[in-house]
Amino acid sequence: MKSHKYIFVIGGVMSGVGKGITTASIGTILQAKGHKVNLAKADPYLNVDAGTMNPTEHGEVFVLNSGLETDQDMGNYERFLNRDLANADYMTSGMVYKEVIEKERSLKYRGKCVEAVPHIRDEIVHRIVESGKANNSDITIVEIGGTVGDYQNAMFYEAARFLKIKNPKDVTFVMVSYLPVPPKLGEMKSRPTQHAMHQLMSFGIQAEFIIARSEVAIDHKRKEKLANACNVPAENIIAAPDIDSIYDVPLNFERDKFGDMIEKTLSLKHKQIDISPWRNFVTKTKKARGVVESENPVKKVHIAIVGKYFDTGDFVLSDAYVSIIEAIKFSAYSLGVKPELHWLNSKKFESDTVVDEKTGKHVEKVLSPAEITKRIKETFKNIDGILVPGGFGETGIEGKIAVIKHAREQGIPYFGICYGMQLMVIEYARHIAGLTGAQTAEIDPKSEHLVIDIMEHQKKLLEAGKYGASMRLGGYPCVLNPKTIAGESYSKAGWTLKVGEKHPSGRVVKEGIKYEIQKSSVYIIERHRHRYEVNPEYVTQLVDAGLVFSGTSPDGHLMEIAELPRESHPFFLGVQFHPEFLARPLDPHPIFTAFVSVCSKKTK
Repeated sequence: MKSHKYIFVIGGVMSGVGKGITTASIGTILQAKGHKVNLAKADPYLNVDAGTMNPTEHGEVFVLNSGLETDQDMGNYERFLNRDLANADYMTSGMVYKEVIEKERSLKYRGKCVEAVPHIRDEIVHRIVESGKANNSDITIVEIGGTVGDYQNAMFYEAARFLKIKNPKDVTFVMVSYLPVPPKLGEMKSRPTQHAMHQLMSFGIQAEFIIARSEVAIDHKRKEKLANACNVPAENIIAAPDIDSIYDVPLNFERDKFGDMIEKTLSLKHKQIDISPWRNFVTKTKKARGVVESENPVKKVHIAIVGKYFDTGDFVLSDAYVSIIEAIKFSAYSLGVKPELHWLNSKKFESDTVVDEKTGKHVEKVLSPAEITKRIKETFKNIDGILVPGGFGETGIEGKIAVIKHAREQGIPYFGICYGMQLMVIEYARHIAGLTGAQTAEIDPKSEHLVIDIMEHQKKLLEAGKYGASMRLGGYPCVLNPKTIAGESYSKAGWTLKVGEKHPSGRVVKEGIKYEIQKSSVYIIERHRHRYEVNPEYVTQLVDAGLVFSGTSPDGHLMEIAELPRESHPFFLGVQFHPEFLARPLDPHPIFTAFVSVCSKKTK
């Protein structure tokens, strides 16, 4: 019987240097070689899932088709492998401890003293093994979050070590470590990585490979130095210098024959690689970015992303919207244009922070309508398209609505996602449908016109204080009106389904969701993450005022896509779901492609 193989990707020196991309790239290479691969993430935090974490602190929450809220690395895994992942591919310390404690409370351990070792360790091992079984894979690649030496992830290292002891020929370790080049010294320093490796060895783990992350490629002399200090062959130290695009990484690894080395280490059958689809995609990105020459000049498309999750001290955290950024890139590259993204905090269209002359303290000065109009005109005069992403809460909302109004009136292509669609509906209700003061219940539940309201069962969950994993989450069907921008875009890309058809990716509706779709209907499956919906009581008034709901739930009760006809506006469209979660390098999302295409026609 063929044994299952395991590759653990761990971090040395510091986090944020590319463990997730390394994991995804190894998976891409081995998959291109014809191996059955699954990727898994082990996060050390005690949250049961990523859903309750602040995006400005942790980055984007990525939602699987099942509805599980996960770390943003899971998005990279899906994008690189070009397929959906399963619940079994993700775990947190919170999940593990919760499961063990529930078993203990149910006397599943038969009165034994429940301890970190063996019970927590064994639960982690069980989950890693099950992830491979759930995917029917031959190789499971596990990224362990954090860095070696963190208290939080020690149990994951212990589980990996235990799995290696039980299956010595079937487990290998890859350390992704940072080698700094201090500017004043001008020399790459390997000592921090040596210390990280020694610390890893104190866990009883010896890494067989080192991914040497740095500003520049590691030289042979330092490879030898690391090899001698870390018990790793020099040829197993892979250079990973800074690059312009993460999508170059699989090709760089393949150039160093990393896939062949992994096959040899794990006694896998050597297979020839066919990575041409990925290579073709990377070539497109380079042409669009102007890295390689193209027959025609590269056209730049300026897209403004107006959001609220940008501020983190003195820095801009674009990680809060990483899937949206990548989705725009995929569509732009497929069209042969270069996206130029402009990050705009919606609060700047509401107020200014000024110093109070009397107290000397910083205070918020609310802008007048005239000041808001002037600022918006100046800000967007050279912008080809506007995107308002999802979010929660009231901060910056009136600023976003003012921007949406400007986009509608000036014919600037507009794309609203989740909250961005809800605010688009509010703007249209206020200024076109005559519903003065229209609002969302999320901000003012006592508003006269709640055109956006919370679902009844959601109200009960909130009253009970249940916030985690309690939204409309995961894959749901959406029936399309084929004679609309949305309908035509999905149809052109081949993403539409009819009753009885299966999506090429194997995507299905979230488990437990019951729905009836007429045989003549065309539908799609998209992922959701929200509590609030367009209030059905106002749909007729909005439609009579000219708004088109081009996508609805199968029963017609929930509005999934709203748009204006092309004769009224070149592109004024919002979706209640999160299309960015399904955008892939080799399969760009139809709505993003339609949006970028219209934006590219606007640019001069």
